[in-house]
Amino acid sequence: MASGVDLGSSSESQDPYERLGISADAGFEEVQRARETSLKAAGDDPMARARIETAYDAVLMGRLRERQSGTISSAAVTASRLEDQSASKPSTSPVNTSALLTRIRNLSLPSPKLNSAGFLPSLSLVEGQGLLVRLIAGGIGLLLLLAAPTAVDLVLALSTIGLFISQVKRGRRPLGALGWSLALVALGLVLGAVIGAVFATQAGLPLNPILLEALPAYLVVLAGILLLV
Repeated sequence: MASGVDLGSSSESQDPYERLGISADAGFEEVQRARETSLKAAGDDPMARARIETAYDAVLMGRLRERQSGTISSAAVTASRLEDQSASKPSTSPVNTSALLTRIRNLSLPSPKLNSAGFLPSLSLVEGQGLLVRLIAGGIGLLLLLAAPTAVDLVLALSTIGLFISQVKRGRRPLGALGWSLALVALGLVLGAVIGAVFATQAGLPLNPILLEALPAYLVVLAGILLLV
């Protein structure tokens, strides 16, 4: 198909397709290229440029009327047939294989970082400055617990709050962090009660019975602060 108009022969034609130098089944991109080529060939001639623009507008209006009336051009029929043939053939090209692999990767499981925000916990030791801060705070709490057994409730409460904050900072949702904090405290208290009951019959223990029950709970919470994600 021609992509431009021959100003010496078809510029006076009343047919907009002939004026642009294209056939009636030309695609939109071909119509655009024909217009641009024709305008370049017309130069600064205002009459020739006006005829080209008029022909271009007539082609577009004709296409619009075809769409509104439901008329399908031969170019559209050909394009639809080619598309159906491509869809009916099995795809074995490397490009389609790459696209399939991309879809499979998109269906993979979420990353560990996203899993950490779910309900089930995972264990990972804190790194860097966060680990140092937690160890110092945990050591201070342990010394306070050993030096003042009467402050057991305060130390456990602060350590539980610290566990909650640690989980939130590491990506867990607040509700899940609260639930696991309370669960670890309860586990520690049960463990302390069992240990206290086992050693209750033994005399001469250097630890206060209250401290003996609270210490396992504190250590469990401290382990959660260092490891729980």
